[in-house]
Amino acid sequence: MASASLLKSSPVLDKSEWVKGQTLRQPSVSVVRCLPYAPSPLTIRAGSYADELVKTAKIVASPGRGILAMDESNATCGKRLASIGLENTEANRQAYRTLLVSVPGLGNYISGAILFEETLYQSTTDGKKIVDILVEQKIVPGIKVDKGLVPLAGSNNESWCQGLDGLASRTAAYYQQGARFAKWRTVISIPNGPTELAVKEAAWGLARYAAISQDNGLVPIVEPEILLDGEHGIERTFEVAQKVWAEVFFYLAENNVLFEGILLKPSMVTPGAECKERNTPQQIADYTLKLLQRRIPPAVPGIMFLSGGQSEVEATLNLNAMNQSPNPWHVSFSYARALQNTCLKTWGGRPENVKAAQEALLIRAKANSLAQLGKYTGEGESEEAKKGMFVKGYVY
Repeated sequence: MASASLLKSSPVLDKSEWVKGQTLRQPSVSVVRCLPYAPSPLTIRAGSYADELVKTAKIVASPGRGILAMDESNATCGKRLASIGLENTEANRQAYRTLLVSVPGLGNYISGAILFEETLYQSTTDGKKIVDILVEQKIVPGIKVDKGLVPLAGSNNESWCQGLDGLASRTAAYYQQGARFAKWRTVISIPNGPTELAVKEAAWGLARYAAISQDNGLVPIVEPEILLDGEHGIERTFEVAQKVWAEVFFYLAENNVLFEGILLKPSMVTPGAECKERNTPQQIADYTLKLLQRRIPPAVPGIMFLSGGQSEVEATLNLNAMNQSPNPWHVSFSYARALQNTCLKTWGGRPENVKAAQEALLIRAKANSLAQLGKYTGEGESEEAKKGMFVKGYVY
C-alpha cells in the first residue's frame, strides 16, 4: 500500500519563499509588462517530503562519516568477483555484500550505503534483510536508479544516462522498501570534447532525476562524473568542471529542486590519468575548493566526492587536504573501489578470511572518517592501498 505521505499535495510557494540560491535566470530587459491576471504558481515538488529530505541529507552529511558505494551492477560486481577467482552468481554476490554491510562498528564511519536494486531487496546469508542490517548500524540505505550509459547521437562519441522512463514509480517503490536517498551517475569525457550537447544532456538528465526523486521522498545524489581519462592538465579539468556545474545548477533550479535536500558526488579536480605532470594533494584541494566556492551554493548540505580510480591512499590524502579549514558544506566521501579494493582482495572468496576482510574495510572507513575531519596522517598504510585503480574507458 502506498504511503500516506505520497498522497499529500505539494504546497504552492511564491518566489519570496524560494530557498537561497534557487532563483531562475531572468531575461535582461529593462521593462517587464505585468499582466492583469495572476501568473501560474511555482510548485516545489519536494514539498510533501521537504522536511524529511533535509533531515536525511543532514544525517548522511554528518561529521566524520561518508558513503559506502556498493551499487555495482551485477555485471560489474561479476568483474570484481572474477578478479579473486569467483563466479558471478547471486550466492557469491550475496556473500560479498553480506560481508560489507555486517562489519561491526561500520556505522561509526559510514552514514549511507548506495545499493544496487538486487541488494535493496536482498537478505544476508543468514536471512536478515540487508536494509535492516544497515539501519541497525545507523547507516541510511540508498539506491542506484539510473539505467546506465548509452551512446549520445549527434555527439563526439559521448554518452548519456538513461532511466527517466518509469522513474517516478520506481522511486516510490524504493522508498517503500526502505531507501531514503538515490544516485544517478552520468559522465563527461574531456578527451571527447566535451561538446555542449553532452554537457546540457547530462545536466538536464540529472535535474529531472533529482526532481522526480525528491517528489517521491528520496534525497538525490547529483553525480556528473568528469572522467579521469586523458592527458590534459589540472587547469583543463578545472575549466570543464566549472562549465558542467554551472549547467547542472541552472537546470536544478529550473526544475524546482530543493537544494537543502540534495547531495553532490563530484569528481575531484585532478589532471588526466595519463598527464605527465602530477599534482600534490594540496594543489588538488586548492583547485577543487575553488571550484566548489564558485559553483556550489552553501544551501547544499554535503559534497560526497567520488574516487574515480585513484588509489585508496590517494583518495584519502586528497580528501584530508580539503578539510584543513572549515568549508560551507560537509566535504566527505562516497567511495566504492577506494573503500573496497583491499577488503575484496583480503577476502578472496574464503569464509575463513571474512573477519580479516571486514577489518580491512573498517581501516579504510576510519581513514576516510579522519580525512573528513582533517586529521588523517597516512601513517601505516599498506602497499596495496597505495596502488592506483584507474581503468581507461571504465564502464560502471
